[in-house]
Amino acid sequence: MNLSLFLRTPFFTIAIFSILMSAFGEKKRVDPLAIPEITRDQVICFALYTVHEKTLKLTAQLYPLMDGESRKATLEVKFEGGWKKIAEAKVIDRGWTVPFRVEKWDDSKETLYRVRHGKNATYEGIIRRNPTDKDEFVAVGFTGNSINPGHGGDIPKKDLVDNIKRLQPDLLFFSGDQVYDHRRHYDAWMRFGRDFGDVIKDYPTVSLPDDHDVGQPNIWGHNGKKSTLPGAADGGYAMPVEYVKEVERAQTSHLPDPYDPTPIEQGIGTYYTHLNWGRISFAIIEDRKFKTGPAGIIPKQGPRPDHILNPEYDPKSVDVPEARLLGERQLRFLDVWGQDWTNADMKVALSQTIFCGGAHIHGKVGGRLHADLDSNGWPQTGRNKAIGALRKAYAFHFAGDQHLATVFHHGIEEWRDSIYSFCVPSIANLYLRWWQPLEPGKNRKPGQDPILGDHVDGFDNKLTALAVANPTPEKGGDRLSTRAAGFGVVRIDKKSRDVTFICWPRNVDVSDKDAKPYPGWPITFNQLDNYARKAVAYLPTLKINRANQVVQVLDEKSGEVVYTVRIRGKSFRPKVFSMGNYVIKVGEGSMRETFNNIKAAKGTEGKSRKLQVKL
Repeated sequence: MNLSLFLRTPFFTIAIFSILMSAFGEKKRVDPLAIPEITRDQVICFALYTVHEKTLKLTAQLYPLMDGESRKATLEVKFEGGWKKIAEAKVIDRGWTVPFRVEKWDDSKETLYRVRHGKNATYEGIIRRNPTDKDEFVAVGFTGNSINPGHGGDIPKKDLVDNIKRLQPDLLFFSGDQVYDHRRHYDAWMRFGRDFGDVIKDYPTVSLPDDHDVGQPNIWGHNGKKSTLPGAADGGYAMPVEYVKEVERAQTSHLPDPYDPTPIEQGIGTYYTHLNWGRISFAIIEDRKFKTGPAGIIPKQGPRPDHILNPEYDPKSVDVPEARLLGERQLRFLDVWGQDWTNADMKVALSQTIFCGGAHIHGKVGGRLHADLDSNGWPQTGRNKAIGALRKAYAFHFAGDQHLATVFHHGIEEWRDSIYSFCVPSIANLYLRWWQPLEPGKNRKPGQDPILGDHVDGFDNKLTALAVANPTPEKGGDRLSTRAAGFGVVRIDKKSRDVTFICWPRNVDVSDKDAKPYPGWPITFNQLDNYARKAVAYLPTLKINRANQVVQVLDEKSGEVVYTVRIRGKSFRPKVFSMGNYVIKVGEGSMRETFNNIKAAKGTEGKSRKLQVKL
């Protein structure tokens, strides 16, 4: 090339500009997801674990290994003053995870552990003892871990880590969107581990991948099919299947074994399962994986297949028979789980998001969206099946995803006849949402904000808003507080069976007596409030020799389970929702009594009836 011509090319101009900027001290762009350079004794980045029915599952997360480095790691525990090897596992190169499994784990004591790789790399943590004897169980929940500086994603997470240490929880729960990069899950997951590794190594942790974790803005898993539309509204996965598998392996391989590991389409696995810890039974649900994509199966109501802008549309028109939410597999799982109260006093469902359309304003002030099919308010039939399954177990719901902290009391037949849900706020709030109904809620307490009370969402689902942490409208200010960032705390009193939800903002010290949660919290309710449906009739009052027994009520004609619950105390009057004959089962395992052909009676009519249980 002619020299004079080269000097006039854009390439020369860019090169000179770069040299000049360097000379004048222009800062280089810092990649927030860059993998730091490490010495080989620091190759283990973090670890996370659960213990369920005396099986420990722990996944160690490694930095990339070099050629020639060992593809094995060992798990050791502190024993009689020294370290004892208890397991060895292979490193899975794609994603650099090391899944350990130890059966017959002694969960009655706290145990120090360490992961070893090669000659010099070690990583230490604590396996907590099973808190079966604690009167109060504490869980701390998070969602929405964006790293975007524009809304505080670059602010260190030290405040959250410090509060976890102050709270000394029994369980950590990350409901989804731990990763907000759609192409570099591994890099972002490693950053998540560097931010939270100091606590997740020491506390049982449940992490659930959501849409952004698998590289999508929204996800309707549609049983694992390959998505072909922009935005994936036809359902399925947009990223290559090996990418999805790597994500799920990193975030869920430490969970208890899947209830049903049968792969879905493309060979994608499942992880929905049951965790029993501290006599609390957790159903871990995949509320995205089987959900139907809306494109092509419902009448299009807006510029996007998943957005409904017209408030005059008929909600029944989108509740089509072929639409699924949890899917039949998970509903069967919830049915079995709801009836199994082995070593459990209370039940909780953990999933990515709540079962309603929990926001009206999306993105910015004035961005009203009548209904969002990405929410689990749709499909309505699937939503009601999910809630119906949970209320049969008197379970509440702990979730995230919505970028907006809320507490709802859900309804199916009537308002407030079903479960409570707590959606935690985002760690850093990328996309703002507001709960801002156009009409004031009904049946509010005196002086309550009109946004609270009985409402219907954009799908005509019944729900009662009890607390909302809307972002503030002003521009500027603190990028966390004005955007309603924070985390959620659940306190379960196993003696009274009361549950308390607390929603905390970022950058507070929860141990400070002057620290305040978001307005509207705390909220306390009882276990039995999760099935607050009004009784049509009652069965005889059970008088039981032994306290705190499992009671199951079945419709004698259909054989359908009405509900199953571990009662508190020695007396319980079962309610039913239609006249007829019922079966009552009291106790569990070999210690069970069954009473057949028990006739329901109206409230006052049968109030004096008693049934002695000899257990």
